[in-house]
Amino acid sequence: MDVGRRLDHAQLTFDELGTPLRDTTFVVFDLETTGTSPGPDGITEVGAVKVRGGEVLGEFGTLVDPGTAVPPEIVELTGITTAMVRAAPPIERVLPAFLEFISGAVLVAHNAGFDTGFMRAACRAHGHHWPRAAVVCTLRLARRLLTREDTPSYRLGALAALLGARTNPTHRALDDARATVDVLHGLLERVGSVGVHSLEELLDYLPEVTPAQRRKRGLAAHLPSRPGVYLFRGPNEEVLYVGTARDLRRRVRQYFTGSESRGRIREMVALAQRVDGIECAHSLEAEIRELRLLAAHRPAYNRRSKNPHKAWWIVLTEEAFPRLSVVRLARDGALGPFRSQSTAAAAANTLADAAGLRTCTQRIPARAQAGTPCVLAELGRCGAPCAGRQSVPEYATGVHAVSDLIAGRDNAPLWAAHGRLEALAGAQHFEQAARRRDELAALVRAVRRGHRMAALAAIPELVAAGPDGSGGWELVVIRYGRLASAGVARRGVPPMPVVEALVAGAETVLPGPGPLHGSAGEEVGILLRWLARPGVRLVRTARPWAEPVRGAAGWQDWLARAESGRTPV
Repeated sequence: MDVGRRLDHAQLTFDELGTPLRDTTFVVFDLETTGTSPGPDGITEVGAVKVRGGEVLGEFGTLVDPGTAVPPEIVELTGITTAMVRAAPPIERVLPAFLEFISGAVLVAHNAGFDTGFMRAACRAHGHHWPRAAVVCTLRLARRLLTREDTPSYRLGALAALLGARTNPTHRALDDARATVDVLHGLLERVGSVGVHSLEELLDYLPEVTPAQRRKRGLAAHLPSRPGVYLFRGPNEEVLYVGTARDLRRRVRQYFTGSESRGRIREMVALAQRVDGIECAHSLEAEIRELRLLAAHRPAYNRRSKNPHKAWWIVLTEEAFPRLSVVRLARDGALGPFRSQSTAAAAANTLADAAGLRTCTQRIPARAQAGTPCVLAELGRCGAPCAGRQSVPEYATGVHAVSDLIAGRDNAPLWAAHGRLEALAGAQHFEQAARRRDELAALVRAVRRGHRMAALAAIPELVAAGPDGSGGWELVVIRYGRLASAGVARRGVPPMPVVEALVAGAETVLPGPGPLHGSAGEEVGILLRWLARPGVRLVRTARPWAEPVRGAAGWQDWLARAESGRTPV
């Protein structure tokens, strides 16, 4: 490559030259579907070819059951019939293997927006994370390189013929992916003649990248190639966007290339004047710092929650005949946290029904009640304390049951709700039983999550270590559910002296009110997920870390069956 060539009047350093195209791993993939819209239409076939330096490293191909009949016009186009896909795996079984196949590679597709759109939708529907990989669209690249005099059409078949592809496109996924590989190589040969020799330059070359966007690539030059948090700042020093990265410099540079296609983010990049980086010991510290910075700055271009303390809780009211209320302020004896008011309200209704608590909001005196029973009382779902049909001690039985469930002393309300499910199923009211099953499953998840989070937040100090993947350890000090210190002990470095130094310099955390002792639910959740990772070890803890034996932990097998729909009860 001509290292004297200038881009946007600024000479590139050797570091900025990026990854040579010959050393870049590409995964060229293609999909066949039942239509053109992700969601209503399903994937019927996936084909992919992994290449590097012109050599095929592997192939991936499978039919996929879309869960619906293949339309006649699609059968005519692709030759894929409903009978062919009926025995094929559904997309939720294909996704893990496909995501592993494409891991760490640059994605390539012809009309890439179509294929990545379907895959993003499938990942979103089945709980997978679509990778932040660079994407090269051979259709866009062809339009950038070839004129109408070169080719009358930019369709894959026309480009394959023009560029001498060894495989003819057939509207079958693997054949079309193989043809796209040859088209890609043919286009890369041509793009080299205009001075594009690295992946970064290839992404810059795509038409959506404006000259102003390219010029801002230097904003990443000072950032280290280390994990951390980055902050884009605007003309008035305001924080526009906050994000995390395993490699700060590489991640921030991606915002100035064609791999960044989000409209709002490109608008943000146009406003940005500076990028600040905060180096972190490891990705967990970066994730926690990002959460706190989002709360502190509330950046306009972040869609993620900007208030980690924003949560909803279920509490018992303080009156003669308590009821369950959904509130924003956590206090001792509360159940939560819940991410939305509607989710909390649904769980409160399920719990009230199971424990026999009233759901009306009227104030009922301890004596001389003169109310009129509502329809719930007529249906046997309320003891009608408003009409004097229940005394305070009689009603208190349900109140104590709710308190005991929240505290983890007893789970009688869960068993009561389960008994009603069995009765509905036994009476063959399967639709009602399925609805109640889903309501109970949501309550079980909420109780289980609340107990797990409260158990961690109650510990004054916990030190844990996780493998860093290179023979060393990532270390954390957690106090009352809050990250107080983080560090690493590289391979060959004795970890315990590092631990002692981290503990000595850790943030002082004073416990607050409520089940989480003042910590943010989102932060406690992030720490729990990290502690549950394979290989993570507890170094020491100030008190035993244990969940209530009478909570919802014992309901995990039932919950797994309920979530899979294998049983109505």
